[in-house]
Amino acid sequence: MRLCHCLFVAGVLLTLGLKAQNKQILYDFNEIPQSLSINPGVETDFKWYAGVPLLSGISGYAGSNGISVNDMFANDGVDINLKFRERALDVLTPKDEFSSTLQIEYFNGGFRGENTNIFYSFGGYLELDNIIYWPQDYAYLLFDGNADQLGRRYDLGDLKVRGSMVNVFHFGINKRIDRNLTIGARGKLYSAIADYSSSTNNGHLTNIEGQNNRIASNLNADLLLRTSGFQDLDAASDSETLGNEIISRALFGGDLGLGLDLGFTYYLSERTTVTGSLLDVGFIYHSSDPKSYSLNGNTTVEGIEIDILDNFASLDRDFWQDLVDEVEVAVPFKTDTKSYLSFRPTKLYASIRNAFGEPVGNGGAQTCDCTAGSSGSRELRTKYRNSVGGQLYMINRPRGPQMALTGFYTRRIGNVLALKGTYTIDKYSSTNVGLGMNLQAGPINFYVMADNLLSYNNIAASNYASFQFGLNIISWGRSK
Repeated sequence: MRLCHCLFVAGVLLTLGLKAQNKQILYDFNEIPQSLSINPGVETDFKWYAGVPLLSGISGYAGSNGISVNDMFANDGVDINLKFRERALDVLTPKDEFSSTLQIEYFNGGFRGENTNIFYSFGGYLELDNIIYWPQDYAYLLFDGNADQLGRRYDLGDLKVRGSMVNVFHFGINKRIDRNLTIGARGKLYSAIADYSSSTNNGHLTNIEGQNNRIASNLNADLLLRTSGFQDLDAASDSETLGNEIISRALFGGDLGLGLDLGFTYYLSERTTVTGSLLDVGFIYHSSDPKSYSLNGNTTVEGIEIDILDNFASLDRDFWQDLVDEVEVAVPFKTDTKSYLSFRPTKLYASIRNAFGEPVGNGGAQTCDCTAGSSGSRELRTKYRNSVGGQLYMINRPRGPQMALTGFYTRRIGNVLALKGTYTIDKYSSTNVGLGMNLQAGPINFYVMADNLLSYNNIAASNYASFQFGLNIISWGRSK
């Protein structure tokens, strides 16, 4: 049992501090080409841009709302098993989560068409997304067992997990409708490398008074785990071809799906702007290597019952295996290879921004007045040195939507440097201060962003931290 305890602790610690990424600093930071990735309707000033391969956009997020690494590994002389019970087992609930998102762009670019009101973008990126909610009753069962728990109902629905590794190709169109409105849409083709989900579980395990023994256990289970890609990857690892298998599944050899991003930017006045975007409205059909595991049924057992008189001649029989066989008949464990459909974690962004102060200096994208062929005159809005505003972020998760609210301030220093500071409140923190910097040195564009800066004096004690950075080549202005 102690080994099981250690394995369970290790499994949680491997995911400790990970959560889904809210790119609140990058959102609406329209000097950066990657802002198109979270709002395809952002107002753009680029003639064309090209991301440096594998360096144009890298982002990751790590955090936890209920426990930190320092809570478990602080050198405080307390045994780790005791710390786990006091700081995790007796504190966390099924609403607490551990999740992670890592995204790496390997190519990204965009260009303005002959009609300069239209900007096209394209690219590809690899995304890993995982989430597990704290399985509270499973944890108590593993650590304490169900002895002396008469009448206690253990909820088997506490187990909710989901994760995927997906390669994404995308192509977007950004169009300026008039001086006040810009809209955009981006189509996505998903090629899933691996996927797993177990988020529809129901049932319970309850101790009740028995007839032949003091305690009987009632098991009512409806559990399902769906996976895809793991058998192919496992087989490839045995033959030292894992890398080739991952590349094959990423390049349309895996499970395929379609998705859509939508977004807009609208000027309420010369200085006040509202924006919004809806990302990853899509699905993946898992058919190349699916395997599902299910446990479904209902039974009540009172342990091993031996009648000495009736079973005297067969006392060497494996009565424990008889009990296991009886439970498996009543609550069968099945596997199958049926195809299944999974939906992407859809995200919603919205913001309102008010600009103030002096206009940014002349030059480049800020003062160009171009003619867009049949589209007529193309006057660009003035950019101001300062802006303040608020943002909303939501993401769909197995236990319902998660939300975050952000206030921000942006400061532009000429056409070379732009800074954005943010303050975010969500279920994980109410003291999240972030900072982003965008540097434009001729055609070279470099940006870097970090979140939860107040915790950087002790990262181990922080509930989370995030980063984003990238390198692009940009040509400003619009061709006629």
